[in-house]
Amino acid sequence: MNELPTSWPRFMMEDPAAWMMGLLNDHPAFQLALLDGDRVVAKANSVPFAWDGDEASLPDTGWDTVLARGVIGGARGRTPTTLSALEIAIDPAWQGKGLSRVMVDGLRAAAAGAGFSDLVAPVRPSRKSDRPDQPMAQYVARTREDGLPEDPWLRVHVRAGGRVVKVCPASMVVPGTLAQWRKWTGLPFDRDGEVTVPGALTPVHVSLAHDHAVYVEPNVWVRHRVG
Repeated sequence: MNELPTSWPRFMMEDPAAWMMGLLNDHPAFQLALLDGDRVVAKANSVPFAWDGDEASLPDTGWDTVLARGVIGGARGRTPTTLSALEIAIDPAWQGKGLSRVMVDGLRAAAAGAGFSDLVAPVRPSRKSDRPDQPMAQYVARTREDGLPEDPWLRVHVRAGGRVVKVCPASMVVPGTLAQWRKWTGLPFDRDGEVTVPGALTPVHVSLAHDHAVYVEPNVWVRHRVG
């Protein structure tokens, strides 16, 4: 599963919270793999965490916070009540075959099977990187004539029974020195201000004087009622 290519850009692997993904082995029932023979063609990672069911309390710091709560919560004696999706990845050779919906349905079933009432997800809209300067709230409001979201990945969730709840404006935060960002992206990072980086959902903020750049990624909370 870990060898399956991800659609996430290289710099996102440098999120300081990402190291906790390795601890998901503590929750094997919520890590799903779709096989073609003995080959993994799709995977879904998720984590159970404690949530009170109030949509307003879904954290604005989405992915980073829900991963930490899921991994650390058990050690603090918190009983999980909800499953949160973290990542779904499809083998490039198998994309466009409807496997994203298969994996979302698999996570819904895993949540229901564990006795949870909800599956939630801090969703990374797949086409937002085409509009990095557009605020996420405006992007999410874009719909097709049939009323479904214009974004393909949000549309998969809605078709599977999910409902868009709200934007989590600081879901992932990736800080780094300018040398690190040059290594991660191949870009010069030689000017102050906002820099558009391929694959990023919003511009990266750069400070030459302080020798750092910071990427703050917004995601979108989606809720699936499963129980």
